[in-house]
Amino acid sequence: MAHVYAGFLGPLAFLTALARGLIHGSEPESVVLTAWLSLMAFAAVGYIVGWIAEQVVRDSVYGKISSEVAATETSQPDADAA
Repeated sequence: MAHVYAGFLGPLAFLTALARGLIHGSEPESVVLTAWLSLMAFAAVGYIVGWIAEQVVRDSVYGKISSEVAATETSQPDADAA
């Protein structure tokens, strides 16, 4: 999931910086540099956000499965008691 967020946010920031530079008529070298720096920064932020989201989802699923297994184990009679 981290790679997905980085893969979307980085290029989106790059394109946004390019469009901004072209709209404002900036120098091509500064536009490309700004776009490249934006790509790197937002890809890093996207990776961190994606990693955190992945951990939250993983912990949530693990907790739900653990509680369902525990509920199933307590509701079934012991096989040894028979």
